[in-house]
Amino acid sequence: MERLQKVIAHAGVASRRKAEQLIIDGKVKVNGKIVTELGAKVSASDRVEVNGIPIEKEEPVYFLFYKPRGVISSVKDDKGRKVVTDYFPEMDQRIYPVGRLDYDTSGLLLLTNDGEFANLLMHPRGGIEKVYVAKIKGIPQKEILRTLERGVHLEDGKTAPAKAKLLSLDKRKQTAIVELTIHEGRNRQVRRMFEKLGYPVLKLKREQYAFLTLHGMKTGDIRELTPHEVKQLRTIALK
Repeated sequence: MERLQKVIAHAGVASRRKAEQLIIDGKVKVNGKIVTELGAKVSASDRVEVNGIPIEKEEPVYFLFYKPRGVISSVKDDKGRKVVTDYFPEMDQRIYPVGRLDYDTSGLLLLTNDGEFANLLMHPRGGIEKVYVAKIKGIPQKEILRTLERGVHLEDGKTAPAKAKLLSLDKRKQTAIVELTIHEGRNRQVRRMFEKLGYPVLKLKREQYAFLTLHGMKTGDIRELTPHEVKQLRTIALK
């Protein structure tokens, strides 16, 4: 289920704000009945009309994107910085990222125009496994890795159990590469977990999302998800 104004906007009829005004003005019908409530939600099977004309629903699209560093996980930026949708110039559909990666974080990011699918994957109950590889300042001892796994107390609460693995270290430079697998999606979570324990993150990359990886891809590359992959993601999120 998605908000009515969002469905109208995604169909390209009007902007979200103008869609809201159309609803308030009684110009929108759902299954033949005028709807003036902005909080109204509709499903894919509902018939939506604007000014008596049925809207055409976009075909759902699903993409895996290898986000480079220095790119905003958004469809626009008021500071004029590069955003992920800049890599999809030929795309007719209004796609948006599923969750986000920080400006300075690279790696696997999904984009879609399917709001129900995006909400399903981002819902806390879904517990989608996400694997990050971090280059950190300092060399963590085993107890630090165990603390990461048990959960770190952050300002917005203790993090859920995770998996931590030391991949390599450089004693001369006093840096280490750590793989961290989490199931949550808090803002800047991985960076905050390491920083809380005294290990600032120098570089961060999301290597895996559920069963999806960046295998064979370079930064900036895009590939469309297969129907089977989309189905698998839905199944995992609904468990």
